[in-house]
Amino acid sequence: MARKIVLTSGKGGVGKTTICANLGVALARLKKRVVLVDVDIGLNNLDVVTGIENKIVYDIVDVIEGKCRVKQALIQDINYPNLYIMPSAHSYNKSQVTAENVKKVIDDLNDYFDFVLIDCPAGIDEPFKRAVYGADEALIVVTPHLSSLRDADKVLMLLNSFNISDFSLVVNRVRGDMVLDKEMIDARKISEILSARLSGIIPEDDNITTFLSIGRTVNKGCESFNAFNMLAKNILGETKKVYDCTEKYRGFFGLVKRYIRRKIQ
Repeated sequence: MARKIVLTSGKGGVGKTTICANLGVALARLKKRVVLVDVDIGLNNLDVVTGIENKIVYDIVDVIEGKCRVKQALIQDINYPNLYIMPSAHSYNKSQVTAENVKKVIDDLNDYFDFVLIDCPAGIDEPFKRAVYGADEALIVVTPHLSSLRDADKVLMLLNSFNISDFSLVVNRVRGDMVLDKEMIDARKISEILSARLSGIIPEDDNITTFLSIGRTVNKGCESFNAFNMLAKNILGETKKVYDCTEKYRGFFGLVKRYIRRKIQ
């Protein structure tokens, strides 16, 4: 029986798809069978992030419309044999792509995987409901900005109406130097404000953008690699630790790093 987790935010541009892809890879490295399901129909880009856009034959809409079987729409990751992606479509028949039909596709993946990670569209309208309807758990992705927190709070209220009581936060794009300088909200404070458990902190990492541009997830050379690994272990219940973005900015040498970073901005 798979754990079906929707990654949502309410607000666009917070890095939901990036976190979905990298969390999937981190879980696959831990020997879990994982499928990433792109439910952001029409504005999909999970295929680009995972570098499979040229391999797509069938997508989730084809499955819903009965043009192929579920397994035919799955694309295996080239680096991780236990990681699969079900891509979305750029256009679709709205009358057929309902919350119930999306849920049926997700339920059909139950017996093949340990985790089904659902990449949810931005906003809280019908596309959001389609994605959330098939999930049992939720990861709410936020950034340390008031607008993101406001939208996340709306999402948390909506999740209750879908009977999703198992939810937690992933705070993305955290800058440790700005947190220490009181110029950015601390992730633990965000957890308090939203009254939600904190499962992960992902640092602002230029490597993420670099790898995204070539359709790759982060590797061991990136600061965020350890952060995604910690997030995956938290999801598995192996630990409750979150990445400390402030560590390298503490002490005398950390103070120098903070000073230099301010000067070059």
